[in-house]
Amino acid sequence: MAMMSTDLTQRQFKKIGELIYNLCGIDLKNGKEALVRARLAKRVRALRMGSIKEYIEYIESDNGPEELSLMVDAMTTNKTSFFREVAHFDYLGNEILPGLRAQKMRFWSAACSSGEEPFSLAIFLREKIPDIDSKDVLILATDISSKMLETARKAIYREEVLRDIPRPLLTKYFIKLREGQPYMRQVKDNVRAMVRLAWLNLMDPWPMKGPFNVIFCRNVMIYFDSPTQQRLVNRFWGLLEPGGYLFVGHSEGLSSISHKFKYVRPATYRK
Repeated sequence: MAMMSTDLTQRQFKKIGELIYNLCGIDLKNGKEALVRARLAKRVRALRMGSIKEYIEYIESDNGPEELSLMVDAMTTNKTSFFREVAHFDYLGNEILPGLRAQKMRFWSAACSSGEEPFSLAIFLREKIPDIDSKDVLILATDISSKMLETARKAIYREEVLRDIPRPLLTKYFIKLREGQPYMRQVKDNVRAMVRLAWLNLMDPWPMKGPFNVIFCRNVMIYFDSPTQQRLVNRFWGLLEPGGYLFVGHSEGLSSISHKFKYVRPATYRK
């Protein structure tokens, strides 16, 4: 059996970068060659191909569209956790929710990955809004990764993923599926029912009309260049209700782009 070649030329790196950028806006800057080579190698092995050159020819063929989405999966870092960046939840509970008196509330987790963010939000809302089941509350959760969305739909998580969740919330909102170690837990139906999962490429036209009370788009824009960030943020503005909030990641500021949002506190903006 011939050896697989994982050599990546600068021309191939540029080609992959263009494909990824045109598809989903991710900007693979110079210096990412080793990362791209390692992640492409996994797809080359999975398809039993002999080289990255062969792989690029494949994704440019008629079979390419389906593989392109798998390549995006391989290129993106789906790092997430329950109640990540807890300061956002504190601000949501202390400053935003008291002002939301409407019967209808809409939230959007714009890059939900494997579901930890929207399920955290649903649990948080159930804790903070005693009569929530009498209200019309929905969390839209979208992601470009079909693989991550499949995990979110199952809503089953390993013990190590759940370790930072306070014990009372763990027993209240998760069902234990396996005895002994390691065990798995599944998010309960009353939490899952609040979350609507859907595939979405943020670069495409958006089918939803809004308005949303709060949009979470955290630790996503670091992958985009400034023009793409600006277009995205302005589109978020259009979908938020007046006075609505946008949360971005704490490593992401909007100071380098032009926008109409009012800065509230680190990684928190208001329309």
